[in-house]
Amino acid sequence: MSGIAQSIGMTGLDADTRKMVLETIRDYARKKLSHAVLIELDKENKFPTDIMKELYDPNQVAVNLVLIPVKYGGLGGNSFDIYRACEELSRIDLGICTSVFATFLGMDPIFVGGTEAQKEKWIKKIADTGCLVAYGATEAAAGSDLLHLKTKAERVMDGDKIKGYKLNGGKMWITNGGVAGVYTILARAPKGVSWFVVERGTPGLSADKHEDKHGIRLSDTTPVNLKDVYVPAENLIGEIEGKGLRQAQAVFGYTRLMVAAMGLGAGWQAIEHAIRYSQQRTVAGQPLCTKQGFMHKLLVPYAARLEACRAYIEEISRRIDTGAEGLQTEGAISKLLTTETANKAADNAIQAFGGNGYVREFPVEKIKRDVKITCIYEGTSEILELTTFRQRWQDNINADGRYYDKIAEEMEALHAKGPEVGAGSAALALRALSKILQSCYDQKLTNNQIVHMKLGELMAYAEVAAAFCRESARETLSEAVFVDKDTWRAMSRVHAAHSAAWISSEGLSLVAGCSDIDTVGLVDGLNLKAIAKAQKGKVADMDLIGNKLVEVFKVEPLKG
Repeated sequence: MSGIAQSIGMTGLDADTRKMVLETIRDYARKKLSHAVLIELDKENKFPTDIMKELYDPNQVAVNLVLIPVKYGGLGGNSFDIYRACEELSRIDLGICTSVFATFLGMDPIFVGGTEAQKEKWIKKIADTGCLVAYGATEAAAGSDLLHLKTKAERVMDGDKIKGYKLNGGKMWITNGGVAGVYTILARAPKGVSWFVVERGTPGLSADKHEDKHGIRLSDTTPVNLKDVYVPAENLIGEIEGKGLRQAQAVFGYTRLMVAAMGLGAGWQAIEHAIRYSQQRTVAGQPLCTKQGFMHKLLVPYAARLEACRAYIEEISRRIDTGAEGLQTEGAISKLLTTETANKAADNAIQAFGGNGYVREFPVEKIKRDVKITCIYEGTSEILELTTFRQRWQDNINADGRYYDKIAEEMEALHAKGPEVGAGSAALALRALSKILQSCYDQKLTNNQIVHMKLGELMAYAEVAAAFCRESARETLSEAVFVDKDTWRAMSRVHAAHSAAWISSEGLSLVAGCSDIDTVGLVDGLNLKAIAKAQKGKVADMDLIGNKLVEVFKVEPLKG
């Protein structure tokens, strides 16, 4: 075990303990967090102090202890456990989930860069007191780009010894900014950007008014001001200046994966509401769920894509939990595709409800407002497209233009064992992507930024499709999969076929739009005939998926 897994001490929960944690969260939500309660708090733009205390109370839910290692008073959950907890919380309320996630995020600098003494002091304090934590990195001119950080940490000397630091500056969009007991603050010290721990009540530390946000209104979001905030030298995380950016970047793969899990939960909650509603709403004497156009246009494709994202999240979680380091690109891919899919799924859920979806009495209106932020915080979708492109473009060059061809070969071998997971379609998607990358390279099209962004998106589709095929080919499905194996594999086939069609059409349009070349050669290289053939059976698969979802989310017929 190494990297983030080692620093956090990710031993992992056993299946029974994980089940107990998730059931405790669900039970609490059923008793205390009805839609009526949540929408009223949303209307008031009010942080639910009492609810958060109960969620952090070791005698009630103790959700904050999932991430914390056993030796510091926690449960010792790993990436898989945190993904499951984030998904469950976001199905209840994404604002509450954001507040909990911010505590996880705020502890990350200590986990990654802190000395053992600092971990013993601060992580144990956070576990024992049940306080919220705030992650203080973002500034007006430094959102996803922390190189433009302006908050300063000036040394306070005692002779030739550094006694402490005075922090001056301001942070924006800080979750838990007005309610946290502990803050981790990123500031520019003389030898470089560094993290500092600041306790609530430290003179000079203050929070402005809670933001009036479009969504996640149950989370506390404020600017945080630092004016001559003195912290002792021992509060410099790692006790060495200049390691802050490296410490922040070290967990991007992990933290973005968790935001993907949050999008997964919110997206599925929206689809579930729409499927249940479709069984009660009749059109021309028949329930909406029997209408193929309704199910195939609005719900089934996004259900399949969300499960593709689940497969990718679980694959990357296992890699983190077995010691893989970095994975910034994988984190970017997981967050990009999951949150964009969840946002579209929530939008479609409103459409599925018709006029009812547009009013606050029904829950999908709030989910749509909430889920949009997942496409923005922890790296906007556009930043993630660029992040994915830059790394994979270089990976492809290093592989002599065969990075995606090698994954295609893996998919072709998987398809040879059996066609039931759609690996043949995934291979076509990957081969098409490889041809598109080669054309962009040959024509020097990457001087167009839009090429970077579109290729980043197509790379995400291809890699997630491959992961879904791998996961659905497993003999035993994950405990998180709530449909049977045949349905999950139908979802994999649908997503792989869609990815092949999408990547080839979007890639061809991109190359043709950025160059004057005759694209006949590219058309031939994309193997469009095979991609068209791969769409065979897609409608039948979507019918199967739609019927299963109605069965899973069954609603008893209305009486009277």
